Amino acid sequence: MVQPLLKKSGLDPTILSNYRPVSTLPFISKITERAVFIQPMSFLQEWEIGEVFQSGFKPFHSTESALLKVLEDILLANDSGDAVVLVLLDLSSAFDTVDHNILINRLERSVGITGQALKWIRSYLTGRSFCVRLGDCSSDLAELPWGVPQGSILAPLFFSLYLLPLGELVRKHDVSFHQYADDCQVIFPIKRGGLCTIQPLLDCLEDIKLWLAQNFLCFNEHKTEVILFTPPKIPGGAQGLDFSTLALHQKAVVTNLGVKLDAELRFDAQVNGIVRSWFIHLRHIAKIKPFLSHSHLETVIHAFVTCRLDYCNSLYAGLRQAPIARLQAVQNSAARLLTSTRRSEHITPVLRALHWLPVLYPSGLRSSCLYLRR
Repeated sequence: MVQPLLKKSGLDPTILSNYRPVSTLPFISKITERAVFIQPMSFLQEWEIGEVFQSGFKPFHSTESALLKVLEDILLANDSGDAVVLVLLDLSSAFDTVDHNILINRLERSVGITGQALKWIRSYLTGRSFCVRLGDCSSDLAELPWGVPQGSILAPLFFSLYLLPLGELVRKHDVSFHQYADDCQVIFPIKRGGLCTIQPLLDCLEDIKLWLAQNFLCFNEHKTEVILFTPPKIPGGAQGLDFSTLALHQKAVVTNLGVKLDAELRFDAQVNGIVRSWFIHLRHIAKIKPFLSHSHLETVIHAFVTCRLDYCNSLYAGLRQAPIARLQAVQNSAARLLTSTRRSEHITPVLRALHWLPVLYPSGLRSSCLYLRR
């Protein structure tokens, strides 16, 4: 059974493309998948099979590790005096268009899975049917000849292996990249003093587009974003650069894995979004505060505030004092709301009593402190 869920809160519920089809799998199926999942994962790790620059569905990797790698590439290039073009690509309904025959062939030839294991995977993928349930209404059963079931623990693993040749294709063009699931970030440095052209990048993107079409995948054109980072001490380093077909997608601020990046890497848009979001939540939480216990109120504040402050906050290393102070003001407001502390009272003792480390500290330390508090 497939249950459509909105991809993000606030999206128009009348637009079908705003929904993600999540498979509701039987309990016994989930147990079986968990048992099966352990075996190919150990095999892949032992033989080091998999895309190095894929942070999705891998132990000790996350959106934060992906963003840190991309940011490092940009900063290193800028420090060398080179401009950098970052292209953010998003695949459209990628999990739903995976071709089973191509996937089976890839598992056999590229990964080395054969025999009974491959037969089990083929049996798992084929012969599926589904119905869509919305509220109390359900559709008729229909055959499911493509895709991997979203909500399954095996689906992300199979999808990452399905994309395995894509990394080699990009490397042939001598272009840097990093993937997180179906999001791909392509980094193209423009060497100082060299030809000011992005033609190699355009050729790479054309080959990616062709490969995706051959594998029944395609770009989501509406989500493709392009941004240019220039060295701060060398203004106009990429002056006269022709973006050609990418010009329609060029922006001053882009959203990469939930983090807003601006051309100067000042994170002003990201900080503004956190601050604006918090003060909207502040009014709503203040209204329900009389009906919540202290522990429940703290849980609500962590859900709406702390998670936003902690998300990928290692990217803020070296950030100016002004945006850090604004984020600290958000945490201070949350602490005052939780403890009913007046604005005239010093906040440091309050944060210490709550075991909340200041924003300036790394997210890992702060999360550990919050865990100890609970």
